[in-house]
Amino acid sequence: MSERSGDEASGRGRIGTLLEALPYIREFHGKTVVIKYGGAAMEDPALREDFARDVVLLKYVGMNPIVVHGGGPEITRYMERLDLPVEFVGGLRVSDSDTVEVAKMVLVGKVNKDIVLRLGRHGQPAVGLCGDDGLLFRVATIEGPEGEDIGYVGRIERVDAGVIRHVAEDYIPVIASVGADRHGRSHNVNADEAAGAVARAMGAYKVVFLTDVAGWLRDPDDPESVISETTADEVEAALPDLAGGMRPKLEACLNAIHGGVGYAHIVDGRQPHSLLLELFTNAGIGTKVRPAR
Repeated sequence: MSERSGDEASGRGRIGTLLEALPYIREFHGKTVVIKYGGAAMEDPALREDFARDVVLLKYVGMNPIVVHGGGPEITRYMERLDLPVEFVGGLRVSDSDTVEVAKMVLVGKVNKDIVLRLGRHGQPAVGLCGDDGLLFRVATIEGPEGEDIGYVGRIERVDAGVIRHVAEDYIPVIASVGADRHGRSHNVNADEAAGAVARAMGAYKVVFLTDVAGWLRDPDDPESVISETTADEVEAALPDLAGGMRPKLEACLNAIHGGVGYAHIVDGRQPHSLLLELFTNAGIGTKVRPAR
């Protein structure tokens, strides 16, 4: 094949991709999508840039993206540097007052601002928030799975959607997953839960969870066994037998869908531009959860 023929074939391929995306762009225009950002997509420098470009593109094509993030590995690194104990119970970080102080410092003061600056550098202004801002999140203290005292770890009881809507009129909201109880005490909050709660409160069209696996796997030992599409009823029936990091994501999917969110997606954030591939291509690349028929 000549160089010109190769360029023409490549051009046709790019045009085909754009045409494939067009009906989705039309369908999603003006809709809110909540994106839980974490895992490799947050850790790998190249993937961080891809994510920022993807979110900016969503804004440019008329969607209303809202980013909710955690930052567990970064918190752990800072705790180790400060010689503080790192302990987990049932996947939840045991959080005394020192741990929560470090978590807020890292999530709100560093990770959040890094995301905001990166989005701005790629062309869209963003504003960082956490659950304390405008009393965005009201949380209640929870116990570990066996009733253990795990300190200041919270479950979201209320989201003030008005705070987010006010910011989202002109900016991309970027929300760190910490919040306070009714006594004003700061708590750690699971970022998957926070994303599901924000999507529900906002009446989002979609919520997308970026993770470090290919999606919800029928067989956890077989990365090829991705369940490409399922219903909320099927997820609910499977939950009692699930453990590990997929369980809170699926619980957050259910919380969102039961609250009126149209669809929930679990996507492999290790793949470049995985967010766009899931939203704007016919095949998608992760697991899509829809309401029961």
